[in-house]
Amino acid sequence: MSNAERPEKIAVYGAGSWGTALALQLARNGIEVLLWDFNPEQAASYEKARENTHYLPGIPFPDNLHCTDSLELMLNHADEQLIVIPSHGFRTLLQNIKSKLTSTHAIFWATKGLEVGTGKLLHEVLIDELGDNIPYGLVSGPTFALEVANGLPSAMTAAASTPQFAQKIANAFQGGNYRVYTSDDVLGVELGGAIKNVLAIAAGISDGLGFGANARAAIITRGLAEIMRLAESLGAKNETIMGLSGVGDLVLTCTDNQSRNRRLGLALGKGQEVNAAIEEIGQAVEGAKSSHCIGLLAERASVEMPICEHVHKVIYEGLEPKQAVKSLLGRELKSEF
Repeated sequence: MSNAERPEKIAVYGAGSWGTALALQLARNGIEVLLWDFNPEQAASYEKARENTHYLPGIPFPDNLHCTDSLELMLNHADEQLIVIPSHGFRTLLQNIKSKLTSTHAIFWATKGLEVGTGKLLHEVLIDELGDNIPYGLVSGPTFALEVANGLPSAMTAAASTPQFAQKIANAFQGGNYRVYTSDDVLGVELGGAIKNVLAIAAGISDGLGFGANARAAIITRGLAEIMRLAESLGAKNETIMGLSGVGDLVLTCTDNQSRNRRLGLALGKGQEVNAAIEEIGQAVEGAKSSHCIGLLAERASVEMPICEHVHKVIYEGLEPKQAVKSLLGRELKSEF
């Protein structure tokens, strides 16, 4: 990949652990990065300390990475705008910037989830607000923020509305220990990234209850079947679900305690109350919100997703985790395929 195709500047919205980690990767590739935090004091604090003291302390910012709370500065800084905020704020951010977008701007995101209330995928939200003429895309895959921030080997997928924009996104991140593959299946990459968070909660619940490796493997495998059923029904590609942004991200998130969603499940399995567990984690837990949205999506597509459905019942309807497992195991016998 030639550096000539790499953007010179990128604006990154969201100075949480993931947004900061991606900003660090981009800056290490020589891109001028402006990182946005909605909190002026926090943005100023990170800029002064030259590191994200809250989420990624001890990892210094390169000289070409700076922080701001100004949306105007972000839009003037770069054509490529990368959104890495929780999914529930995605539409509002687009509404706040759309009057200042120009014909040269392009939007991509690393947010995983669906819109709360509507169950819309994020590309649908973007088209609602900005139309479908603006280039758009996303990045997703089996990547934990701390490992990316520390420069450990990682790989992900860049999917976009055009092959040219997918390649441009990939070129921006590719470098050092970071490997990026391109895709034209925005829908499939979105689904894999959103649903795996809910399944990670299920895997965490099972482990929190002490049910062991057999149960965890069953949840991952049958969870993958749920993703594939929904993806096929909505028109996504099977190979996307079997790739980095599907099975790769699913295995990572279900098996390692760096995952906030898995940690939430562990806490629930051990009897902790939902809100207390989320507060203790201290960051957005996308799977908790996504479980309801995925239910709406599955209902519209007439697809059964029993694991996701039971996670939703545990979080929102007070179903006891042990009872949820019992209910899943007691379902009518059927063929695996």
